[in-house]
Amino acid sequence: MNRPLRVLYSFPLKLGADRVCYTAWQQVNGLAQAGAEVLACVGVLHRPVARNVRVRTTLAWGKLRIPYKALGSVRAFALHDYIVSRRIEKLAGQIDIIHTWPVGALRTLKAAKKLGIPTVLERCNANTRFAYEVVQKECDRLGVALPPNHEHAYKADVLRIEEEEYQLADRLLCPSDFVVQTFLDKGYPREKLVRHIYGFDEKRFYPDTKPREPKRGLTVLFAGVCAVRKGVHYALEAWLKSSAHRDGVFLIAGKFVHRYEQKLAHMLADPSVRVLGHRSDLPELMRGSDVLVLPTIEEGSALVTAEARGSGCVLVVSDASGANCRHLENALVHRAGDVETLTAHFTMLHENRDLLEELRAASLSTIHEITWEAAGNRLVNVYRDVVSARQANKTPVTIVTA
Repeated sequence: MNRPLRVLYSFPLKLGADRVCYTAWQQVNGLAQAGAEVLACVGVLHRPVARNVRVRTTLAWGKLRIPYKALGSVRAFALHDYIVSRRIEKLAGQIDIIHTWPVGALRTLKAAKKLGIPTVLERCNANTRFAYEVVQKECDRLGVALPPNHEHAYKADVLRIEEEEYQLADRLLCPSDFVVQTFLDKGYPREKLVRHIYGFDEKRFYPDTKPREPKRGLTVLFAGVCAVRKGVHYALEAWLKSSAHRDGVFLIAGKFVHRYEQKLAHMLADPSVRVLGHRSDLPELMRGSDVLVLPTIEEGSALVTAEARGSGCVLVVSDASGANCRHLENALVHRAGDVETLTAHFTMLHENRDLLEELRAASLSTIHEITWEAAGNRLVNVYRDVVSARQANKTPVTIVTA
């Protein structure tokens, strides 16, 4: 295919807002920069996109918006999905591939299949059934109840929709090897799973050029929503067991789930731990830190890991974090839930500053591979592979999940 790819990007939320809305916004801009012709069908446009991206909203008309909370997210996503599915019926022959997002794609995927248009479904997190199971198990172990409205509280309607979407999409876009494995473990064929990456904004996240004082205590940063699935309890336990906490500092930048914070109160009260709450100065915090820790028990691919690498932090993460890094090459990676190994990693970096600097230098040497520009180029290549497979009649076989 010599001409630019024509992509319909369907996103049911507020493109350009926080969290996955920011991820989707970066993807759209990255695709346009990589040369794709992008038609973005989005619930609401929260932030302007690249000039060469065409935008059609589904839940907003001028200043008039359908409130997500009033309608309920599942119904709002379904309305978005219905509108997009009707639009693509009029665009047959003008679209090469459709990129969809979870819970807002059923009708779109069915319409695309009828029209013979290849589709991909974003998997911004692990397999949902797996995520529900592992988070609930950890909550039960800790004795912490999830709020009913929490994103990882079990929702039968959401799970039903997502698992049907898995079957309908030609490919599932997995941002990490961990996500791939959670689908393989549930019985999905490897050929249905394709790897792409998320990135970081190098204009905001860049390293401090000043030399670091080798004798100062280790500064460790946790950044993100402080919930059970993120494993803050593992990080705190390991930190307080390690020698690093004696003259170092553990910063927590993020809002706590209340009952979880109560459960960890005795560790949060340690003088070496500082709870900062939600912060808007994350790039500065990262530039001033030696380590970003993320001992999550399930994840898609946390953006903070790429942003931290771009800022010069050494990653100390679990194998479920979805981080693009290599153990003892440019990061330290432990098995999710392994407090003893995480403790050893904190102590190792505290006592061996040469190792800290070696890992930092190695990490910074390859950050050009994980920018949003690089992610956009990779995603376009994934699209081309999916389109080529469809043209060669190599669509994956639909299976029943475990």
